[in-house]
Amino acid sequence: MTKSIPNPLLSHKYADYVSVAVDAALAAGEVIKHAFKQPKKVEEKLNHADLVTATDKAAEDLIFSRIRRSFPDHRFIGEESSAATSAEGVSELQLTDAPTWMVDPLDGTTNFVHGFPFVCTSIGLTVGRVVVVGVVYNPVLEELFVAAEGGGAYLNGERLAVSGRTQLTGALLGTEVGTARDDDTLDAMFGRVRQLVARMRSVRCTGSCALGLCSVALGRCDAFFEINFGGCWDAAAGALMVAEAGGAVLDPVGGMWNVMARRVLAAGSGELAEAIAAVLAECKLGCREAGPPGKAVGGSLYAAAEE
Repeated sequence: MTKSIPNPLLSHKYADYVSVAVDAALAAGEVIKHAFKQPKKVEEKLNHADLVTATDKAAEDLIFSRIRRSFPDHRFIGEESSAATSAEGVSELQLTDAPTWMVDPLDGTTNFVHGFPFVCTSIGLTVGRVVVVGVVYNPVLEELFVAAEGGGAYLNGERLAVSGRTQLTGALLGTEVGTARDDDTLDAMFGRVRQLVARMRSVRCTGSCALGLCSVALGRCDAFFEINFGGCWDAAAGALMVAEAGGAVLDPVGGMWNVMARRVLAAGSGELAEAIAAVLAECKLGCREAGPPGKAVGGSLYAAAEE
């Protein structure tokens, strides 16, 4: 694997951010890879399906430390640190115009616990509430995804392109079941999948939102959606991969995607994204209402419209 920044991004205006993010992701990847086949101490967060390990925490600490060393004034939102502050009754960090790093140190913790190789570190950066840098690294499969706003998306140095499929028929869909286990959420989730799969070729679940989005950027899947995932750290980097690979990203309930909304729909074309959104509109979404329906958005990801 070429563990370096893609050549077109070396002179990009965000090259320094990309370099630090890649360095941090690779360092965290070594921690994850070393622990992957070792015995693991597993803790539950919200329920038996929502897991965390010492590796999650160690990887996040390492990533924050690496990035803060270069950008001490930047803000951070991380999965494990946000979970800790929420448990203590402290409000989660609100997104502002300041440079903000969104970090999932180990996306796919259940996969990690079971030795299933779809695990990754996901690092996204917003500037002015726009996602401008994304790095996703799977250390087990040695796949390094890198993207920068306006500079394209890459896997191990090779430029990515979405499938471009426009029709539901023949399309391969990616999604996730999440960690909620109450009847209403499960019924809504399986109902959505049933309605979509009836119109599409098949469905795949990798156990990682970030890697699911990257699979769309790579053309392995034609579309991906997930509703009520953990937080912005799950989707920030992967959504940028899709947009920079020529795909479309929008809110599953219609309109421009909001990185803080805990839901995402990505596809290899705006037509396919809107077709999926139309099917989802017929289902019980099981998520908060969003703004009015709008066209699929590609190329620039606006993190939040409201002040």
